[in-house]
Amino acid sequence: MSYLAAGIMAAGGSTEEMPSVLAVPIDELVIGTIAFFVVFGVLAKVALPNIKKTLAARTEAIEGGIRKAEEAQAEAQKALEEYRAALASAREEAAAIRTQAQADRAAIVEEARSEARAAAAAVTAQAEAQLALERSQAQAQLTRQVGDVAMVLAGKIVGQSLTDDARVSATVDAFLADLESQAGSTGAMS
Repeated sequence: MSYLAAGIMAAGGSTEEMPSVLAVPIDELVIGTIAFFVVFGVLAKVALPNIKKTLAARTEAIEGGIRKAEEAQAEAQKALEEYRAALASAREEAAAIRTQAQADRAAIVEEARSEARAAAAAVTAQAEAQLALERSQAQAQLTRQVGDVAMVLAGKIVGQSLTDDARVSATVDAFLADLESQAGSTGAMS
């Protein structure tokens, strides 16, 4: 015999079999099953609808949040595209302004150059007119002086004063006219 069986016999002295630990009494099983279904039914009627409502509200909140996030993202994308379009428009406008400014600058420079050319041409024409006037005055004075010198020389050659005689004046004038025509033809040749 084993030590366990010997110990049991010594304690009780009888060999009665012990009930199994795994065996459940039928009356407790029925009462436990009925209590389980009662608790389950109460929870199904009272707690389950609240749980379903809470889960539905959470699902709706999550889906609504996702929708709102998608809408916000779409609005942000739209705003970004508008910003990029406005930026591109501003860059094009700035380029057009720069181009216009360069064209205006070129027009102002060309206008200033043409005004300077016109002013230079006016100054040159005025200077040429002044030179022509001074030249003609110098020629007239020189012609008189040459005539006076010719009269004095002719008077010395002849031995008498030739300034009073009208014929002598006509001769001197013809001589001077001849000199002027010769000077004009040599000036034209060169």
